[in-house]
Amino acid sequence: MTNRSPWRATVLTLFPEMFPGPLGVSLAGRALASGLWEIEARDIRASAIDRHRSVDDTPAGGGPGMVLRADVLAAAIDAAEIAPERPRLLMSPRGRPLTQARVTELAQGPGPLIVCGRFEGIDQRVIDARGLEEVSIGDYVLSGGEIAALALIDACVRLLPGVMGKEASGTEESFSDGLLEYPQYTRPQQFEGVPIPEILTSGDHAKVAAWRRAQSEALTKARRPDLWAQIPPKPPNRPRRQKTPKNKTDG
Repeated sequence: MTNRSPWRATVLTLFPEMFPGPLGVSLAGRALASGLWEIEARDIRASAIDRHRSVDDTPAGGGPGMVLRADVLAAAIDAAEIAPERPRLLMSPRGRPLTQARVTELAQGPGPLIVCGRFEGIDQRVIDARGLEEVSIGDYVLSGGEIAALALIDACVRLLPGVMGKEASGTEESFSDGLLEYPQYTRPQQFEGVPIPEILTSGDHAKVAAWRRAQSEALTKARRPDLWAQIPPKPPNRPRRQKTPKNKTDG
């Protein structure tokens, strides 16, 4: 019989000092101290490429806030050198809701890499290029992914053999606006051969808004049909009535 390696959570964050946090006390803390599981918090800023250690930039297409750069975050993920069988998760309010079934799957595996976002989001290209699975702990918005990561890790750790042995229950909420967020992009213009969608750099704000709305609707319809069903249908476009030409009489 072979001994299984401890379940391990690798967390990428701008605030590594937040970990283990509450996971260092109570049942999870005792299990951590006894070696039943492990946690590694890695600073995303360590992979910054300039002397100011910048990690974000303004959103392509305009808008408030900042977006985490694809090149910096990709470098941080690559530097973690996790085994290919470990899940790569991104805590995101637009992700698929975390369920007890998914928690059980994660607890039975080797443990995930968890990316904690900040600001307005993360460049969509790194999500696609590094195969990040977007996960939501509920239909609300937090200041960052760290609290969500703590919740996910706690839900998994309590299912590990020798920790607690009882399953946890979950709750669900709903988004206030009813739609999931559209994909975000920022510099560099080209990332691993993938450009920012041309419409976002067109300068046409009306087209940008329409594109984002369409992306949000498509994501919501595909990922959260329960939310999509609550959105009032658009009124049908009524065809314009054609004027009936008046009969002309021969003079």
